[in-house]
Amino acid sequence: MADYHVFDSAPEGTPPAGFVHLHVHSDYSLLDSCCKIDSLVAKAKSLNMPALALTDHGNMFGVLNFEKLCHVNGINPIVGCEFYVGDNHLAQERTKYGSKYYHLILLCENETGYKNMSWLCSDANTQGQYYGKPRIDFEMLKQRHEGLICLSACVAGELPQTLLHDTEEAAEQLIKKYSELFGPDRYYIELQDHGLPEQKEINPKLIRLARKLNIPMVATNDIHYIEKEDAEAQDALRCIGFKKLLNEPHQTMGDGRTEWYFKTEEEMRKLFPEVPEAYDNTLKIASMCNLTIHQYSTPELKGCLPRFELPEEFRKHEDYTQNQDDYVRFLVEKGLRKRYKEITPEIRERTEYELGIIFKMGFSGYFLIVWEFINWAKEHGKPIGPGRGSGAGSIVAYTMTITDIDPFRFNLLFERFLNPERVSMPDFDVDMDFDFRQDIIQHTRELYGDEQVGHIVTFGTLKPKQCIADVGRVLGIPLSEVNALKECIPASPKAKLKDAFSEPTEKMPDGGKLIPYKDDPRYQKLFELARKLENINRNTGLHASGMVISLTPLPDWAPIFKDPKTGEVGVQYTMDIIEPCGLVKFDYLGLKTLSLIRYAEDIINRHRPKGTPEFKTENVSETDSETFDMFDRGDSVAVFQFESPGMQKILRQAKPRCIEELVALNALYRPGPLDYIPKYIDGKWKPETIDYPDPCLEGILKETYGVMVYQEQVMQVSQKIAGFSLGAADMLRRAMGKKKKEVLMGKKKEFIEGALKNGFTEQHAADIFEIMIPFAGYGFNKSHAAAYTVLAYRTGWLKCHCPAEFMAANLTNELTSTDGVPQYIAEAKRMGLKIDPPDINRSYVVFDVIDGHIIFALCGMKGMGREAARVIVEEREKNGPYTSFMNFLERIVPLADDSKKLVNTKAIEVCIKTGAFDKLGINRPTLSANMERAIKYVEDKTNGTSNGQGDLFGDTDEKVYADFEFEPMPDLPMMEKLNEEQEIIGCYISGHPLDEYEKTIKTCVTLVSSDFERCSKEVKAEFQAMIASGKSAWECRNTGRAYTVLGLINDIHEFTTKKGTAMAFVKLQDYNGILDMTIFPQTWEKIKTSLEKGKIMAFKGKLEYSQKQDSASFIVDEVLDPLQMKQASIRELHIDLEKNLANETNIVKIREYLFAHNGNCLVYFHIDTDKGTYIVKANQQITASSEQKVIDELKEFSFIKNVWTS
Repeated sequence: MADYHVFDSAPEGTPPAGFVHLHVHSDYSLLDSCCKIDSLVAKAKSLNMPALALTDHGNMFGVLNFEKLCHVNGINPIVGCEFYVGDNHLAQERTKYGSKYYHLILLCENETGYKNMSWLCSDANTQGQYYGKPRIDFEMLKQRHEGLICLSACVAGELPQTLLHDTEEAAEQLIKKYSELFGPDRYYIELQDHGLPEQKEINPKLIRLARKLNIPMVATNDIHYIEKEDAEAQDALRCIGFKKLLNEPHQTMGDGRTEWYFKTEEEMRKLFPEVPEAYDNTLKIASMCNLTIHQYSTPELKGCLPRFELPEEFRKHEDYTQNQDDYVRFLVEKGLRKRYKEITPEIRERTEYELGIIFKMGFSGYFLIVWEFINWAKEHGKPIGPGRGSGAGSIVAYTMTITDIDPFRFNLLFERFLNPERVSMPDFDVDMDFDFRQDIIQHTRELYGDEQVGHIVTFGTLKPKQCIADVGRVLGIPLSEVNALKECIPASPKAKLKDAFSEPTEKMPDGGKLIPYKDDPRYQKLFELARKLENINRNTGLHASGMVISLTPLPDWAPIFKDPKTGEVGVQYTMDIIEPCGLVKFDYLGLKTLSLIRYAEDIINRHRPKGTPEFKTENVSETDSETFDMFDRGDSVAVFQFESPGMQKILRQAKPRCIEELVALNALYRPGPLDYIPKYIDGKWKPETIDYPDPCLEGILKETYGVMVYQEQVMQVSQKIAGFSLGAADMLRRAMGKKKKEVLMGKKKEFIEGALKNGFTEQHAADIFEIMIPFAGYGFNKSHAAAYTVLAYRTGWLKCHCPAEFMAANLTNELTSTDGVPQYIAEAKRMGLKIDPPDINRSYVVFDVIDGHIIFALCGMKGMGREAARVIVEEREKNGPYTSFMNFLERIVPLADDSKKLVNTKAIEVCIKTGAFDKLGINRPTLSANMERAIKYVEDKTNGTSNGQGDLFGDTDEKVYADFEFEPMPDLPMMEKLNEEQEIIGCYISGHPLDEYEKTIKTCVTLVSSDFERCSKEVKAEFQAMIASGKSAWECRNTGRAYTVLGLINDIHEFTTKKGTAMAFVKLQDYNGILDMTIFPQTWEKIKTSLEKGKIMAFKGKLEYSQKQDSASFIVDEVLDPLQMKQASIRELHIDLEKNLANETNIVKIREYLFAHNGNCLVYFHIDTDKGTYIVKANQQITASSEQKVIDELKEFSFIKNVWTS
């Protein structure tokens, strides 16, 4: 549930305001208003206004939080919306005055009005989305006007537009239409004055018509920002939405006027002094509006759950809940027999205990809803995870197959999931195969009805980095400078702009990086606007996993909207506040690890010998010694939950030999408990170091060597020491985690009282309580750790026993990621696996494994769709390999679906450029140059047209096509081929541009990208040691380590310093990744002309630590010649002599030549004899040059077969 702030009251003596604002926009009017709801309510309270309205454009995103916040602060909330109105909301038609829509203000008088507004807003967003706005029409108002008060809106309203474009008679008719619909005192003519010419023109007419027709008036101000000086920030926000520069022509609010702010009553009354009733009517409307949005308690929520039809034999009782209970028991009994060979008394007792609580709390319906979609998924081959979160601690969930983790095996607690002493809805988090998540959601829609299933909205906000990026863009600041400023924001997701302007702290160690720029005149406006726009809502999204399923159509419970990106429907309230609206959340979490396991299983099963059983990872041994050997080595890259370098180090130290130990390490490796890992490891290897808080706790803490790793252990300690029930122990754990002092002290008293009854001293009990507090705060949920570790172990087993299939599955999992594929290819190569480039006769749709080689996926090429790849593979599997390029075209080009080619020209082109046809005998340039003509040839041949036909049989009807003739083209240099591969695939497969420098890199290069992090830590440690020894930061400058680097220039980013001089940031790509380099002005001036993107270059420089940036950077000092480095790296010259060389004259010739061309290479002669080949090392006095000229000249000697270097 959201936390609501209580703001300061108006200064003492401030009289109650005689006016309230009824036309107000918050930042939920996306990219249009920069008012946070908190700011609006705080401002209203500071002016002693008794009420406040919220009327965002076309949505109700903010109304629930607004209503709660107002009530908390003693303000009457007036929930409203500024609707867009068309003549027909279902058609893209302009209004009769040429506009796309009108505006209209509706306010909720009561709960009936709220329900009607929810439906109007929902229908507008799901049916009336035209011209980019959710529209309603008058017919909809006729159906849903009860409980609503209507204001005629701003100058964009239908009434003002009628007065601007039509007669007053027409305006009169319109007023009568609306006033008759809404009734007396429910329709108001709205007066605004922001100084606009149109307002000056229509306001006298509006006043005259209102008095003539006896229609009440109301004064409003269309608030879009809080203070007058915020106008520029709001204009910048609109420019972000318009994608315009602030200083270029754009649609402003009133041509630069600044009147759309939160005005005081005094300021408002100056606008229409001749119409005092327009202000008094705001209070009248406020008094009419009395809305508290109903919030359902947990007992009430049970009645809000949707229902699906139970089997007929379970519909015996009139009470549906009894039928649900019966069905749950049936499923549990069935599951017990399946899960356990023997149902022991302990298992039976635990099962009955859980069922008793579930039935008593009325949660059978919830369990059945979750069971149904999990069961459907499993029956339809859509993988579901073994469990997630505390739900894995339930034996009922295990027997119903909601989870696959036996709570007895891992000693998991049901009360951590469902606490009988704290009534709250259960919450199963369900992991499902990422690729099938939409299928499972669609099944849910079909079961309960589309109108009852929805996603949950999320909001993207202007976080500090995004804020600087957006504001910098509208101010026209160069992108390079904006990016440099963004890099100064602390890495923490909780970081705020102020942290970048404040000195570093323990919580923000990388803070303060914007301090050097705070007075820079180039960025003053950016920082000023960014501070005002920080955390403003920017866009909507959909929650990654949360879904709601309702008993009746969703708008009965909350307004809905249609996500503009996906077209999916979601509720307009966020996850933290939706449940009390009567909408229980269900988590459908797409987990790529499940997809990864399925991909690996598919590869293994696709190539398994006939007659062998289908392979399933869930059946692998959980005690496999080879898998644990791999974990012990820390060889866990790409293994779920265990892939980070830090975790690899801990695995090498802890050397786990069972899943339980992996569970503990998984739980410990996170902020907080990380500090206890050394104690855990010491406890394993040095049992004498284990220290239990009390000997009686050994049974609870032995498995974790005396460390309280899990929340469940905290609960068990409470039970053991203080005699708490597990339900009460869970309440204590929660209280400890929240660290609310007054609550904690109350719980401590209860704990000590219980401990005293169990024979412990007060001091000892108090000591144990204090030990528990930190662990309760960051101890991990064992149920979740166990479930995820089981999944992690399975991925580890695959890596150990099926490495090629495992890495191929990882690559398939990353097909849509520009970074993932290159990273996993690099890891696969590190593992010694062979990766073959695309091959039209070997590549599968996704990554495959043939004879131990990973074969690049057809779908891995940019421009190749999955459907096209599927068609190519299916045709090959059906009719055999493609024998030539023309054979491929003749079999593929004719394939079409509704006249649309299944494999388009682009797909064929990328196959050519990545070498997929290389083995069919024609080079890539020839195929590219002839492709379109060849496709035309095949199309004509298929369609039977005359082009290309030869009349071989005179008057007969038989026609035969002449063979297609290719116009040959010269082949491309290897580098060009590699560049095309890199562009299409995202990495190099058939080779690498640095291959010719491979030995140079091994012998001359001293820093590669994969070592950067380690070397940075070492440089930082050396710097800190110097500081600790008493040296100043100034004395420590330029003390970094010298290194040599070599790679491909990936990017050059020139940047202008505050002094106006140029410097650069350069990205250098090597075999392992990207190395970031900094080139300061003096060096940049000397070398900038020699740098080119895509060029192989080498540099000498220092890795230096910056205390201010708290990071190390590679600072370039000079450019090196990679060719010279290559020559220097060659150490041997090999000469292969003809077999019958016995002529001393020839030997003398070689010796004299080598002496004349002296160099750094040792010389080796390869001599063939009848007894075999011998390699003879020449006298060390003979050292030869490795220049190409020398090699070429030696090859000209008639008695020399070959010459090479190494």
